[in-house]
Formats: sequence, structure tokens, C-alpha cells
Amino acid sequence: MKSAAGMSAKAAATHAQPSDHGNLRPVAYLRELERKAKALEAALSQRVPTSAKAKYGAPGEDEEDFEDEQPLLEPFTNLSLYRPSTSFLGPASSDIFLRNVRKLSGFYGDDGSLDASSNFYEPGALASRRQFFRLHVRLPPIEMARRLFAAQYTYIGTIFAFTDPKEEFDRLLVEAYDGPPDPSDKDACLAYSKVLLILAFGQLYSVNQWVDFRGPPGFDFFTDSLQLLPETHEEGSILCVETLALAGYFMQNMNRRDAAFQYIGKALRMAISLGLHQEVSNHYPNAACQGQVPALDEAAREHRRRIWWSIYSLDRILSVKSGNPIAIQDEDIGVNLPSRLPSEPEYCPAIVLRYYTQLSGILGEIHTLIYRRTNQAVPKSGKSLMASVQSIILALSKWNREVPNELRFDPIKLSFSRESVSSLAHYYQCINMTVRPLLFHVVQKRLNTIRSGGGPQEKERDWKEGLSQTTVRVIDMCIGAAQDTVNMMAIASQRDLVATYGYMDGEHIFSASIVLVMVCAAFPTNVANTTAMNAGLSLLRGMGERGNSHMGARYELLAKLHSGVMPGAVIRCTTATGSPPHGTGFDSAITGSASSMATDRLPARVPMPAMGSINKVDGAAEQTLTFPVIDNSSLDEPFYDESVTSGMDFGLWEEGFAYPTMDLDFDLVQRQQQGQVHSAIGEFMYMSS
Repeated sequence: MKSAAGMSAKAAATHAQPSDHGNLRPVAYLRELERKAKALEAALSQRVPTSAKAKYGAPGEDEEDFEDEQPLLEPFTNLSLYRPSTSFLGPASSDIFLRNVRKLSGFYGDDGSLDASSNFYEPGALASRRQFFRLHVRLPPIEMARRLFAAQYTYIGTIFAFTDPKEEFDRLLVEAYDGPPDPSDKDACLAYSKVLLILAFGQLYSVNQWVDFRGPPGFDFFTDSLQLLPETHEEGSILCVETLALAGYFMQNMNRRDAAFQYIGKALRMAISLGLHQEVSNHYPNAACQGQVPALDEAAREHRRRIWWSIYSLDRILSVKSGNPIAIQDEDIGVNLPSRLPSEPEYCPAIVLRYYTQLSGILGEIHTLIYRRTNQAVPKSGKSLMASVQSIILALSKWNREVPNELRFDPIKLSFSRESVSSLAHYYQCINMTVRPLLFHVVQKRLNTIRSGGGPQEKERDWKEGLSQTTVRVIDMCIGAAQDTVNMMAIASQRDLVATYGYMDGEHIFSASIVLVMVCAAFPTNVANTTAMNAGLSLLRGMGERGNSHMGARYELLAKLHSGVMPGAVIRCTTATGSPPHGTGFDSAITGSASSMATDRLPARVPMPAMGSINKVDGAAEQTLTFPVIDNSSLDEPFYDESVTSGMDFGLWEEGFAYPTMDLDFDLVQRQQQGQVHSAIGEFMYMSS
């Protein structure tokens, strides 16, 4: 593969006109090409990596695009900002081809005729649901509305930039209090719908328990907001992308995964049609130079980037975790990652979004390298699977090393925020999803041996026997990530920082609890594993008791499996909700233990709050939460050289990753069996394979 610099020189030589270098001496011309090549490489280094090889391999590989200061071919800069519905056209477009032909012919001007309206019908003739809407809810007092905004911003506002800047929401809120919008005013209806969605999320995250027979907190605001959304045939806008994304994510929180998939997909495709996935140039052929609209300033360009990467993360998470194909490949994205504006502090929501986006990109690689179906006639080799897993683990380790201190979770110092919980839960989930097919296969083999006559003695046999050190290492990573997820959520719950109806929170806790139940069922008794498993089940039970029936049903299934494979174990919560009253338990436990510990040392062992301790294990009267279990430096250790090391588990890896499932909780409750314990275990293993 040719390097970016080599392609730059070649492309420059190909496209340069005689007038460009006819009077230049050869040495001077080569220096000019070298300057352009270096400029291109510097620009590429600021872009998000566009493939697994670009992310984990040598820089510059697979980069063949050439971009000069005034390139002849401009497939990604032909954005018509004044007509957003026809803004982005890719390199295969005939219109783009015609523009390039005009330039080749010497007609460098663009009169805008290619973007002229070509409607063959009266736009108002197509029906819209807004013509018939009737709002049922009343807006709360404005100060209460602002508190609801702050509640949703705490949970999702820093990882999805759909409500930034805050001043913009305040403007929309004030306009909303002037009364319902005019049904014929599309933008006003969208703005009102977005306000209702934000209030819906605010109630969902602040009330945090069931309050109405019609639905969870915020449901009335949500149902009214849907009446104001545009039809598919109407023109798109950034405001519409934001509103559709919020509606889709609320659907996901309601466990309407199919509806969420469609709303998020519509928002993503609209973002692509608006060209949000490509960088906006300062020298637009269709903008200021033609007198159509002013060129975008840096704040406006940065806003486009943040909206794009927010919908990118949302699509990656919902698609990959539900087993659907991702909607856009990284190779098709050319926009810079979010970055801080000069007017913003060093640590700001853009930094949170940037690191969260990087994890979403790695999640996409997990989908491609681990879960994506390939040619079944030519299965992946064990050696290639080990290389894929190591590349992902190294990328996650790099992310963890570079994450700012403000995003770290330190329970001993009481130093953590909701965005740190969200980001690290995303991080641990990436580790979990990378390794769990292999863990499941090892568990399956052990359970088969236990059921075939090995009994309790076989269960207590060291699970590491007969496995290579590489296999043991990655399985330990998966178990550690599950423990860290549950332990972090258990601690956060004492600060009321776990959302009862939050899709991400429930997904992370449930996924980690599945791993821990499997490990406790098949591996020797271990206090840390049992404690974390009990804490995870307790969190799920608390969600169910507060009204999240989806998580409550999953708790019932896991509790039945747990009691079946571990007879005599009892799961007890100390309160009806699975967590102590506000202001009790956690703070005093931390304060009492901090004086006897070195507060800058990790991992930290924190006395388990009231919600967590369930039953004594091996005579231990008091359970503790250790955080973090995973030592990030261990993730950097290379896997053993498979080419010279004997006894590598290539066959085991090939079997484990042969048919990995994308989503362990897919229809798990619907497929639950009411039979014997072995039947339940078999169903559990079937759904996890």
C-alpha cells in the first residue's frame, strides 16, 4: 500500500497544470510537492482514523486521497448550505462530475443552477401529522423546566451534544412559553418538540421511579413531542437531526428497540444528507464566494462536528448491541473529532464527547473484527482472532491512558461525575464484548463436564488448567471488566447517579451480571466474583422494583439461573429499591475508611454500601468493593508470540468465536423456560452462543 505522502506527490504531479510549475526548477518543484505532502499528512493526523489498519496499524496506511489547496476534484466540499436537503453529494454523483467537467473546461464559476429547486408538486399538498396535533400536557413552571434540563444534561448532555449550547435551549424554552406552535411552521414545531423531549428526559432521570399508569416519568411530554415531528418527505435540518435522535433514544429507554433503530437511522441518514460526516471547508465554492450565504465560522463548524459524532455514537451503540449492521463505516467519514473552542475551558463537554466517540469507534471495530459474519466456508483462524483481540485491547488501553483526570472514577476521593460513570461503563463494556464469546465457550465446556458427572469437585477445580496464559489473561480481563462495571454502578447508585430507566445503565449492569453469573456457575468459588454478582443482581432488582419491568424481568431470569446453579445462595436487598435512603450509608462508609488508606492508591477497597452485601461467602462477614479490578498496564502487555510458543489455544479460540452472538439479552425473557434447572441453563447457554 502506498503512503499518503507518496500518493500526495503522485496526485500533485498528475493534477498540476503546466502553468503551475513550468517555470520552476526540478528541485524547487520537488520541494513544493514535499511541502504539500507534509501538509496533507498533518491534516490527516487530525482526522478520525478511517479503518482498523489506520487505528491500530502504521499511520498513513490505506490513505490514498489527495487534497490540495485548490483540487480539481472536490467530492466532499460541494455542500450547498443554503439548500440543506440537497447539500451533500458524493464523488459518484453526476452533478459533481459535471462540476468537474466545467472546471476542466475553464468554467470555474458555479451559478447554483444545479441546486435549483426541482419540485414537481406543491410541497404543501403532502399531508403532515402536525396539521392535526393536539397537545395534552402543560409546560411546568419555567424554573422547574430548567431543573429538568439540568437533570437530563447530567446524564446524557455531555456525551450527546443534542442540547448544546445551553443558551440555545433557554431560548427555545422561552419561545415555548409563548404558546403552542403554528402547525404550518415546521421549524417552530420542531423546536417545541425538542423542548418537550428534553423535559421528558429530565423527568425520566430526576423522578427515577414509576409514577403513572400510562408510562414512566416524562412519558406524557414524549407522546406529545411525537405529534410535532416532521414527515420523512420534508426537508431536513440540524435541528431535525437533534430532535429525531432524542426521540429515538427515548424509544430505546422505553425498550422499543425497533422504533429506536428506525428513528436513529433516520437521524443518521439526515445527518449524512446534510454533509455532517464531512469537514466543511473555509473556501466554499457554493458559499461566500458566490454570495449565497456567509461562510461558516469555527463555532458553527464545531457544532456540526459535535452533532455528527453524537449521532454516530448513538447509532454505533444501539446497532452493535442489538445485533444490527452499523449504518456507516469509518472509511466514509471525513470530519474531525470534537475539540474545544478557544472560549471553552480545558475540560468541557466537547472533551467528554471526544473520548466517548473514540470508544464508540472501537465498538465498531469490535463489531467488524469479532461479531461480523464473514465467509462461513473460510472461518477466522485462531491466530488472526488473537491478533484482532489484542489490537482492540491495545486501543482500549491507549484510551484509558490518555483519558483526562476529570473523567476518571475515584470512589475513595469522592471524585467522580456522571460523565465518568457513562464513559467508563462504555469502556468496560467494550472489554466485555471483545472477550465474552471466548469466556462463554470455556464456561460451556466446564458446565458440560460438571453435568456429566464431575459435580461440585469439578466446579472447584482450577479453571486455568490446560489453558494458555494468553487465554487466561483475556478471560481475566472480561471478568475484571464485569466486576468493575457492577462495582462502579453500585457506588454510583449511592449518589443517585444510576438511572432506573436508563438504557445504557441497564444494559451495562445486565451484561456484566450475565458474565458474573456464568463465572460463579462454572468457576471455583471466589468472594470477589460472588460479591459483584450479588451487587449486580441487586441493582437489577432495584430497577425492577422502581418500575423498569424490562430490567425486572431480566433480574428474575438471572436470579432463577443463579439459584439453580448455586443452591442455598440467597439474594437479599436491604431496602425495597435496592439502595439506601438518600444521604445515608455510602458517604459515611467512605469517610470512615479513607483515613486509614492511601487515597492516591488504586485499586481501592471500599466497604460495600447497604445495597450490596447479600450473603456470607467463605465466612467473610463484610463484603468490599474493589475498584478498579483491571490494572490498565496489564492491557499493554503483548500476547505471546504465537509463531514460536507451543500450546496456544488456537482451536479453542476458533470454536469460541465461530458463532458469537451480538446481544446476550436479545429476547432472553421471551425465551425463558419454566422447566428444570438444567433446561434453564441450556436455554441460557443457547441464547448466549
